[in-house]
Amino acid sequence: MKIDTQHIDEPGLVVLHITAADETTAHAVMAEQEQWWATSGIMPVQREPGMPGVKARVYADIRRRSPATSA
Repeated sequence: MKIDTQHIDEPGLVVLHITAADETTAHAVMAEQEQWWATSGIMPVQREPGMPGVKARVYADIRRRSPATSA
């Protein structure tokens, strides 16, 4: 998977690759990250034929708190 430069063009911007046993686990991890940082949200998961588990990619700005936790 190619990473677009705009997703990491400043300090504090990250691309997180998640590999999990199943879709439920991957979604739980993305939901937890969403509580901490401004993220791209719950992203679709992908399965690679012949490979175990599922994969997902999340974009996050760790400089900003999640809108849900900002008060």
